[in-house]
Amino acid sequence: MQSGFEVFDIAGTIFPIFFLIVIIIFLVSVSGGVYRWFSNNKQPVLSVNSIISSKRTAVSHHHDSDSSAHHSSTTYYLTFEVESGDRLEFRVSGEEFGHSSEGDEGKLTFQGSRYLGFERYGRIHADTSLDRRNVRRHSQM
Repeated sequence: MQSGFEVFDIAGTIFPIFFLIVIIIFLVSVSGGVYRWFSNNKQPVLSVNSIISSKRTAVSHHHDSDSSAHHSSTTYYLTFEVESGDRLEFRVSGEEFGHSSEGDEGKLTFQGSRYLGFERYGRIHADTSLDRRNVRRHSQM
């Protein structure tokens, strides 16, 4: 049979180990973000012609058990297709997402995995580029 002091000895051993594991998990996640930040800073800033090929959202729901409050957050993503045919997806603000439409053409600026902006071409340019695509489609038939 264990005395009361032996129970405190077990808790005194387990708590520091648990605390150390939590600290290690925190440091690994922070170091991953710092590594990504430095990695992006080493990359050149690129501006390429692209088309917004798709839009998507990711909604996460949260429940606070203390106050019985529910809230959700939405993350917005745009996928760009560049001239080479490669597709790049970036997280964007809700405002940027709202101003974007699939098929918009413009100049995508990014640095590594960091989205820096998208400058849409004017309507005249977009209309003529759509005409060029339709001409190519009809000429291939």
